Amino acid sequence: MSSDTADTSVRTEITLDVPVERAFRVFTERFDHIKPREHNMLAVDIALSVFEPKVGGRVYDRGVDGSECQWGRVLAYHPPTRLVFSWDISPRWQIETDQARSSEVEVRFIAEGERRTRVELEHRHLDRHGEGWQGLAAGVKADQGWPLYLQRFAEASR
Repeated sequence: MSSDTADTSVRTEITLDVPVERAFRVFTERFDHIKPREHNMLAVDIALSVFEPKVGGRVYDRGVDGSECQWGRVLAYHPPTRLVFSWDISPRWQIETDQARSSEVEVRFIAEGERRTRVELEHRHLDRHGEGWQGLAAGVKADQGWPLYLQRFAEASR
């Protein structure tokens, strides 16, 4: 990749006044409180957003009619310090079935004392999505993207 090529990662972070174990647990067990309902690819309203806490687990939304939309796969799960999941959503905001064209989201939980945790989120390899990936990067970087998820995460952690 040449030096004039755009960065293919989006990074953001937040610091919470909770122990690292609680931060990790809230992110995985209360994911339904973090993911905005308006981020929806189902034909119906979302009843529940699920993060299955294990390698190979699914990240998906369940509709009010029982339908499901899986939009991620858990690639790494290391409580309470790190997790990685795929982003199986194309630049057209549709499910990407080709895993080679998916990006990755890594979330690191770094203890900064007994009751303080820095949470670093990196959405990387966005260029794997192919044509239009820059628009996808701009979308997840914008206020209604990962910053909104981390804001809701902070609220759920209280």
